[in-house]
Amino acid sequence: MKIAFVGKGGSGKTTLSSLFVRHLTATGAPVLAIDADINQHLGAALGLDEAEAAALPAMGRQLPLIKNYLRGANPRITSAATMIKTTPPGEGSRLVRVREPNPVYDACARPVELDGGAVRLMVTGPFTDADLGVACYHSKTGAVELFLNHLVDGRDEYVVVDMTAGSDSFASGMFTRFDITFLVAEPTRKGVSVYRQYKEYARDFGVALRVVGNKVQGQDDLDFLRTEVGDDLLVTVGHSDWVRAMEKGRPPRFELLEDANRHALDALQTAADARYEHRDWEHYTRQMVHFHLKNAEAWANERTGADLAAQVDPAFVLGEGVTTPA
Repeated sequence: MKIAFVGKGGSGKTTLSSLFVRHLTATGAPVLAIDADINQHLGAALGLDEAEAAALPAMGRQLPLIKNYLRGANPRITSAATMIKTTPPGEGSRLVRVREPNPVYDACARPVELDGGAVRLMVTGPFTDADLGVACYHSKTGAVELFLNHLVDGRDEYVVVDMTAGSDSFASGMFTRFDITFLVAEPTRKGVSVYRQYKEYARDFGVALRVVGNKVQGQDDLDFLRTEVGDDLLVTVGHSDWVRAMEKGRPPRFELLEDANRHALDALQTAADARYEHRDWEHYTRQMVHFHLKNAEAWANERTGADLAAQVDPAFVLGEGVTTPA
C-alpha cells in the first residue's frame, strides 16, 4: 500500500509519518519509507543522528542509475536521457518491488533499525546551495516520482512517503501515486487551509484523502476540525511525552507510546488496508499517462528534443501480476 503524508510546514506530518513507520515496522510488515520533502527530517525522526542523516544517499544524485535500471529493455524509450519524472513503464521496463534486492535500493536505500525490526529509508535529497539559481527543487523530487511510477506493491506491504509541505505537493502528478493520503492538520485556520486546496485536487483525481488532526488539546479543537473538514476527519492526536522525548533524541521503547496515540496509528493502518479492495490499476496507469503527456507538451519535448508521447505503451497496465525482465 502506498501512503502519503501531507500538510503545511510545521503541522507535524514528518512526526506522524515517522510514528506510522515505527508502528508498521513493529507489526513485522515490510516497510519502505521515503522522504520526498527537500527539508529532510524523516531520517532524524526515525532516530538517525545528524551525521547519519546527512550521509543518506540522495536519490536525485543517482538519477542516471535509476533511469538506466528502470528503462530496462523498453523499446519505446530510446535512451535514459529522454526519461523524465513522469515517464511511465511499458513492456520491457524494469519494475521494482518492496521486498526485493535491486541496484536502485543498493544505491539509494539504507536500513534503519527500529524497535522490533528495520525499515528501508530512501531520501530525495536536500536543496543545496549549488542548486540556487540553476535548478527548481521539484527536479529533486522527480527521482521519487519516477521510482513510484515503476513500483509494484501488494497487500500488507507499505510504502510511506513524507511529501513536500503545503500545496507544493500538487506541483506534479506524484500526489496521485498513492492508495491513501493522510493530511495532517492543526486545529487552526492556517492548519486547515491546505486541506481545502488538497480536497479540490483529491476530488478531481479520485485521491482517497483522510485528515489527521494534530496538536488537538480539547473539545473545542476537536469541534473546530469537525466543522472544517467534516467526515474526512479520521482521527486526532494530542500531546505526547514519547514524541517530546524522541525529538530530544532520547526516544523510549516504542511500546511505551501512549495508548491513545497507539490507537490513532491503528486507525491509520486500518484505513490504509481498507483501500486495497478499491485498487484500480487501469485508473492508476491512466493517471500516470495523463501527467506524462501533460509534462511532455508543457516542457519536456522541447527539453529532450524528442516526442515523449511515443514513450506511452497503450497496451500496458501496471499491476501486481506484471512480470519484469531480468
